[in-house]
Amino acid sequence: MTSLTISKRLQTIARYCPEGARVADIGSDHALLASYLLVKGIASFVIAGELNEGPFQAAKKQIHTLQVKDRASVRKGNGLAVLEPGEADVVCIAGMGGQLIVSILEAGLPKLEGVQRLILQPNVGEEAVRRWLLNQGWQLVAETILKEDGIIYEILVAERGVPTVPYENKDRPQEDLLRIGPFLWEEKSEILLEKWSSEAEKWEKVLLQLQRSDKPEAAQRIAEIEREVKWINEVIACLRTDKP
Repeated sequence: MTSLTISKRLQTIARYCPEGARVADIGSDHALLASYLLVKGIASFVIAGELNEGPFQAAKKQIHTLQVKDRASVRKGNGLAVLEPGEADVVCIAGMGGQLIVSILEAGLPKLEGVQRLILQPNVGEEAVRRWLLNQGWQLVAETILKEDGIIYEILVAERGVPTVPYENKDRPQEDLLRIGPFLWEEKSEILLEKWSSEAEKWEKVLLQLQRSDKPEAAQRIAEIEREVKWINEVIACLRTDKP
């Protein structure tokens, strides 16, 4: 079987896939992760799902080069519609917005029957994903934040369990931890500090523009953003002074 090089982001996702699992990668990005899981002997079977024809054909071609037809299936369809209930142990959804990931999970709830682990990597909107997991009985078991090619990514791993557990006995309210990430807050990495410092800079620029505006609705928006900046700066201060 051929060797395969994938990004650090996808390698990190792969490390969260249990050995021998049947893994479904939804929106598979040319089946790169699925291929890697087979090449490394991690997954026993992979399903690569693609919505559009171009990526679907690219994924089929990628899998074909590995000559593992008996251990892989490339399917065209919308989200979890490519799965049958009980067909996968692990579902990966990576490289999309958090709201889109939530909508895929919500629309495909019956297809999650038998799924033991979700590995989710939203490009934005991590809070929406954590909130969905909390409300749907999925317990966060791990989080990773990493930076690659100048972009910061968060990877969320969840299993069926008691969803409130990661948020208990922490020094911040649950609502804060839904935004920050309970495991990321415990780790307090430099990358997490960089992420929230960047957020502060972004909102401060928006605030400066609004303060120059003479529109009547600007005052309310200014107050909202000032509250947001205050919250972020308090998080940053804790990240800087409260290293584990």
